[in-house]
Amino acid sequence: MAVVTGGARGIGAATARVFAEEGSAVVIGDTLEADGEATARSIVQSGGRALFARTDVTSRDDCRALIQVAVGAYGQLDALVCCAGVLRGAFQSPEDLEIATFEQVLGVNVKGTFLTVQAAVPYLRGRGGVILVLASGAGVKGPSSSLAYGTSKGGVHGLAMTLEAHLAPHGIRVHDVCPGAIDTEMKRDNVRDGARARGSDPDGALARSGLGDPLGVARILAFLASPDADFVRGTIYTR
Repeated sequence: MAVVTGGARGIGAATARVFAEEGSAVVIGDTLEADGEATARSIVQSGGRALFARTDVTSRDDCRALIQVAVGAYGQLDALVCCAGVLRGAFQSPEDLEIATFEQVLGVNVKGTFLTVQAAVPYLRGRGGVILVLASGAGVKGPSSSLAYGTSKGGVHGLAMTLEAHLAPHGIRVHDVCPGAIDTEMKRDNVRDGARARGSDPDGALARSGLGDPLGVARILAFLASPDADFVRGTIYTR
């Protein structure tokens, strides 16, 4: 069974649906209760197994509770997918970016990933478990529109590489997956904000953006969590 943080919508929701379609039970953790409940309900209505647990990934207690809900409901944990993330402070200069914004983004994207992994590792150890964390092309291969976001995704990338070395001896495989421009609410807002910053039409910019379907990333995540990906190592980049 799999736990997916940030599974209420976007890449996380698509991932939860694909995992369920392929036979895995899924527990969704997110702060977006209405969206999270709706995603879990749609999976169940389609014949899958899913639960939603309200989870703030910046809270150690919430992360521990999420994993305990999953193990209590389904008896084991096989995969953790950390999709929870925020983008704030886009198109702001270093002197204009508020420290509170910087800390919030790193808190969710880096600390939140670490706390979820920390809670899950005891249940994955010795099971051949898989941990998949979402970094980004931004902050790993190139810059981001947000200093905070780019920094945080570089941090997730470094965390994944270091976790891989720590956890491989325990039979846990770790990947960081770096999506590109994907059609999520967060990315659509970012495209519109960029257009406004340039003084151009936000809706026109979005229409020309060519954003990718979250389902494409979800299928990659599902493959990486499967035994067929046992020989795959390291960072994975998507469109």
